[in-house]
Amino acid sequence: VQLQAYGGGLVQAGGSLRLSCAASGRTFSNYVMGWFRQAPGKEREFVASINWSGGSAYYADVVEGHFTISRDNTKATVYLQMNSLKPEDTAVYYCAASSRWGKRDPNFYDYWGQGTLVTVSS
Repeated sequence: VQLQAYGGGLVQAGGSLRLSCAASGRTFSNYVMGWFRQAPGKEREFVASINWSGGSAYYADVVEGHFTISRDNTKATVYLQMNSLKPEDTAVYYCAASSRWGKRDPNFYDYWGQGTLVTVSS
């Protein structure tokens, strides 16, 4: 499956952004979808994941309550709504697809988008 993430940009602290990730090539609903991020000089870290139907999701502790992951299988798209953004949320955000549920390790994700940059100014 091919993934293309978009929606990043520059936003002030306290603001909001919604990232989107469009999938093509294979049946989108066959995949668990996740969002990861990588800040300069840091390792890629898990942000959120959503199951095949969109009925279950879980988050990294640092974004719980501020970020919401969702998906629309009819549009083959997964979203990440980010509210109350902080400068420490600045990173390149990646969407990814996995055949396994409940995994935070990026090694369990088989397909990756190209990333979209989110910059939060103080």
